[in-house]
Amino acid sequence: MQPNDLPIVCLPMDLSDEAATQLLDFLYQLAEALERHYAAQLLRYAHRHDDCGQLDLLNNTPSNPPF
Repeated sequence: MQPNDLPIVCLPMDLSDEAATQLLDFLYQLAEALERHYAAQLLRYAHRHDDCGQLDLLNNTPSNPPF
């Protein structure tokens, strides 16, 4: 086994319902903070790739749907 074969994150197996909810809430808050921090870069990327049918990062929908 190589060091890169190990999982990036080890998730606890026996969380209570409340702890699972708190963990998920924390992850959503982290994702929102990352989106705010990198907003300009995300928008630049979305504009550059808008004509390629990539996901619209602001609306999380296809910008060029197949139908």
